[in-house]
Amino acid sequence: MRILFVSSEVVPFAKTGGLADVAGSLPKALQEIGHDIRVYMPRYRDVEREDYLPGSRVPVYFYENEEYFGGRKELYQVGGVDYPDNLERFAAFCQSALPCVMQIGWRPDIVHCNDWQSALVLAYLKLLYQDSDFFRRTAAVYSVHNIGYLGIFPKEKLAATGLGPEVFKPEGLEFWGKLALAKAGFVYADVISTVSETYAREIQTPEFGHGLDGLLRARSADVYGIINGLDYDVWNPATDRNIAKRYSPATLSLKIENKLELQRHNNLPQKKETPVIGLIARLADQKGLDILAGALDAIMKENCQLVILGVGEKKYHDLLLKAKQKYPDHLGVNLSFNAILAELIYAGCDLFLMPSRYEPCGLGQLISFKYGTVPIVRQTGGLADTVHDFDPKTGTGEGFVFEEYSSKALFQAVKRAIETFHKKAVWKPLQEKIMGLDYSWDASAKKYVSLYMKALAQIGIAAL
Repeated sequence: MRILFVSSEVVPFAKTGGLADVAGSLPKALQEIGHDIRVYMPRYRDVEREDYLPGSRVPVYFYENEEYFGGRKELYQVGGVDYPDNLERFAAFCQSALPCVMQIGWRPDIVHCNDWQSALVLAYLKLLYQDSDFFRRTAAVYSVHNIGYLGIFPKEKLAATGLGPEVFKPEGLEFWGKLALAKAGFVYADVISTVSETYAREIQTPEFGHGLDGLLRARSADVYGIINGLDYDVWNPATDRNIAKRYSPATLSLKIENKLELQRHNNLPQKKETPVIGLIARLADQKGLDILAGALDAIMKENCQLVILGVGEKKYHDLLLKAKQKYPDHLGVNLSFNAILAELIYAGCDLFLMPSRYEPCGLGQLISFKYGTVPIVRQTGGLADTVHDFDPKTGTGEGFVFEEYSSKALFQAVKRAIETFHKKAVWKPLQEKIMGLDYSWDASAKKYVSLYMKALAQIGIAAL
């Protein structure tokens, strides 16, 4: 099967979030199981042109435009403010994708686009190239990684998309009097996917659908959820060069050396028996910082340590810095993005906290599994699909789960986790079990192949 994978960000070339991780890993996994997949992305400033995704033979095609991409410091915004010409930038990118593959004579069976920045490619495929012999057997797949970002712009910018006024309607790109570029994916794709089965259901509800739940319910038969995979060549405590001491399930006792190093790095008392909880997140309400703020004093009284890494809203920066002064022996605050420190947190913590209001997939819990760090999560999205509440009597479950979005429910889950940590007879087997879980991209890639077959069936093409 020939697949054109279109994304605005791809690891290792450019990243702001989880989309880049998927775009850097899924194509490699699909190629490894025999498919001809090629990646198309913008070439941003300081991105070296490479022929292939590193560590693979997956070709990468770059769209070069100095005005729109090469001369910009960041991908989508600067100083927290979106570039005012983002529609023009990504419309130009999308307009170039299909002509690129036509020029090189490579006919894709699937065009797979991701999030609003590449969604217009699917509108062009279905509207502008509908009579093209070149794309006659090409199906459209759209993946939404976070429906909170719809790519909303003034309707006056419609002309810049290259589409006519006939698409400015509720069953097209119109969204409350504006343009929503993500709708190009939701309307024109043959099948729609998102990054977990629970999130696929959640986005069809008013609470999580961001105004598109009605459209998605109407297309419910075409909406699928596939959990993201994890690149174990990168995330593996047995080979990780950025942690203090490498370890595996067979050498789990060495994990404690990472804990001591993490405590030292955060100027916390180096105590092996003190449970350490990690949190790596954007410091925002979506990630549960509001309910964590309400539970923080109670958590600090549980004789534990909490290490936080992330940046975000100023109110949370201020709150955490103030709390650090109040609890210097219990709280480590790192207001930055530090990839190496993140690896030490996964390796050095006993517990990993993800109290998200919503979480389409989540990679943190999957990484923490591999590092033998037990997750504490809210039951939402991909967290609900991958972490089930641990029962010490039966040994079932992989972590500690709470459902109600409240500080009280969060604290109760943390308290249960700490109590279980001190029961070594059940704690070590739990660590060994979660380290053995397999969330490699191989399993997810096979599910995407099935999705592509469904897309081809939608346009009357037999699976290849």
